[in-house]
Amino acid sequence: MASLNPLQGALGQRRAAHLLRRASFRYTRAKVDEMAGQTAAEALASLLVLNPLQLDQPVYADTPGATPATWINPPQPADADLPGDENTLSEYVKAWWVNEALHDPGAAHRMSFFFHQFLAVTPDTGSSMAFYDYLLLLRWGCLGNFKQLVTKMVLDNCMLEYIDNDQNYVNNPNENYAREFFELHTIGAGDAAGPGDYTNYTEDDIVQAARVLTGFNHADRDEYQDPDTMIPAGRGYPQSHDFGAKTFSARFGGATITPPSNDEAGMYAELNALVDMVFAQEETARNFCRRLYRFFIKRIIDAEAETDIIGPLAQTFITNNFEIKPVVEQLLQSEHFFDADDAANTDEAVGALIKSPLDLALQSLSFFDLPIPDPAGSNHEHYRTFYNGGIMGRLMDWSGMFLFYPPDVAGYPGYYQEPDLNRQFFNSATIIARYKWPEMLLTGTHAWGPGADTELGTKFDFAAWLKDSGVISDPSDSYVVVQELTRYLFPEEPDAERFD
Repeated sequence: MASLNPLQGALGQRRAAHLLRRASFRYTRAKVDEMAGQTAAEALASLLVLNPLQLDQPVYADTPGATPATWINPPQPADADLPGDENTLSEYVKAWWVNEALHDPGAAHRMSFFFHQFLAVTPDTGSSMAFYDYLLLLRWGCLGNFKQLVTKMVLDNCMLEYIDNDQNYVNNPNENYAREFFELHTIGAGDAAGPGDYTNYTEDDIVQAARVLTGFNHADRDEYQDPDTMIPAGRGYPQSHDFGAKTFSARFGGATITPPSNDEAGMYAELNALVDMVFAQEETARNFCRRLYRFFIKRIIDAEAETDIIGPLAQTFITNNFEIKPVVEQLLQSEHFFDADDAANTDEAVGALIKSPLDLALQSLSFFDLPIPDPAGSNHEHYRTFYNGGIMGRLMDWSGMFLFYPPDVAGYPGYYQEPDLNRQFFNSATIIARYKWPEMLLTGTHAWGPGADTELGTKFDFAAWLKDSGVISDPSDSYVVVQELTRYLFPEEPDAERFD
């Protein structure tokens, strides 16, 4: 049976590599070797932390040699002059996040991306500054409390626009956010149970939830920051809110939400009551734990995993009042995660997921320690060129993963869309860019297609790396070179025949 019992003893190299590969975008031999001598619990203690950022916000400069400037914090007035146009500034925000993910030795950016997958917005919904606030909110909540994160996300300025709650008024309600709040952000729909009935909620519940959400809208960044996160956010506007009683279906026990007062405080009380009502359903915890399982272990959840893993994991989540770290710790130190809960220890988790283009890029850059342009240095334009033009524009886009631009509100298809799921990251349409990635690094150019001669912003000297990095124990022995590279870069070592 599948087991959540914690793995005992030191991890060893294979399991340490598996854990680091799944938990962090930064993958290095030194970290694998360090974790190999630790227990799973000890290794996770070093990963599930918020490490300091390289830069607390993006920097921008429009000409070579110019002093990089900030434009996001402290929050600027709505009519403030910006150092560049919004499209360009948005590119710097995206590059900032990818650079921080590359350098984060822990799991925070991996967890932030986990939440971005189903709490998705795009950089086009709002300003570059509002998108930065969204990314910062994901960081604030990624290892905290899921219930609080979902509540704060309702007031995120990008989210308000992306799912149209900025168009939700008492006299003209808009149900889009309420629908996605149920289906994507929290409980999930479940199987259809009848007309307008989705097992976990009904169309009438969407109508009532939309009424609860009326009147929540944008606020200027310099005028309002959330008192808990200190991140600029939207707020409630009582003149646009429906203060009538909202009665929900039998799916929620016929609960009624009534505001205690007809003011902004009453609006927040209603919002909290809505969240409490949804989180009181066990299926909300189960739906979240299924997302974790698909993200960290494998995409398909069979009946055994549903019973032995998802159910107990959901109870841990509920018992800990929806704190994220306890449930992630339980899953990532379990025997099931390490393929150690049955006699066949290579058939389930290790090697079960095809790397996303984001994983491929950041883990190869970190393992081979490529020189990365300094965003605050004189080659800042290469910082923009490297991440936006090379990593995102050439590798990831052509590999079918348009980072921060999921094709719809459900997120990136490789994480949820059956039957192909993560095989969409490695098919006849997406494979070429993956195979061209080493050529891009070795030539220091885009290497192929239109603009093939465009500089990438870094270049990999493989011979010098072998000789000087200390990663390979004996660089003069080609047998050792191949053996150690496959041991660390493949989830499982090839057999002797294939190695030869």
